[in-house]
Amino acid sequence: MTILITALIIYVIVFHIWAMVLEMFLWTKPLGRKTFGLSKEHAEISKTLAANQGLYNGFLAAGLVLSFFVANPDTAFTLQVFFLACVSLAGLYGAVTANTSILFMQGLPAMIALALVLFA
Repeated sequence: MTILITALIIYVIVFHIWAMVLEMFLWTKPLGRKTFGLSKEHAEISKTLAANQGLYNGFLAAGLVLSFFVANPDTAFTLQVFFLACVSLAGLYGAVTANTSILFMQGLPAMIALALVLFA
């Protein structure tokens, strides 16, 4: 079970680091525009907002990374629960307000990991 939980958390970390890179550094580039379906004009207009969103994605990843390096298991548990809950809620909100695929790419892996952390 621990391997599955770790793998899911690593997926969430990698997903959020990649989202951070896309939003902060590639938003106006062809890959960023293609990923988010943006015109060149819209990408330019919204690049500051995207960079801010990317920074938050980086914080989510950083919190989960930190959970692997703290010595106290209770602290690691608390960090994992908090950041996985944040990601789960962000995935739900994104699915409702932006694109339903966000639920499956971002929200569901975090929700499964959170359930396993809480009940394993």
